[in-house]
Amino acid sequence: MTDTVEDAAKYIDDRIAGLADWRGEALARMRGLIHEADPQVLEEVKWRGTPVWSHAGILCTGETYKAYIKLTFAKGASLPDPAGLFNSSLDGNTRRAIDIREGETVDAAAFKALIRAAVELNTAKKKK
Repeated sequence: MTDTVEDAAKYIDDRIAGLADWRGEALARMRGLIHEADPQVLEEVKWRGTPVWSHAGILCTGETYKAYIKLTFAKGASLPDPAGLFNSSLDGNTRRAIDIREGETVDAAAFKALIRAAVELNTAKKKK
């Protein structure tokens, strides 16, 4: 969908701005936490305009729905989640997701720990 990293970042900027409600604010906050946790994260856009954050493979996607935003971790079932942030897609063998509804706030430190764990999982597999 986008040709360059800059195109992807602009597309995600525009997508967030286009939401113009609590979903845009929530997605912008989570995007910022992703970048804080992994300054080397790569932003991409895939699957009909879905923001994707990658580092040696997909970390998570950011989907928006009418009543919530969903951050789906590609390998979430393999990640430690001591804070219990995963609250969706719990039955699958691979993915796990965090659904955020209006008025909810995700613990920043716990979320950044999930991002770092996802990076570690992706990079460990690449080193082998």
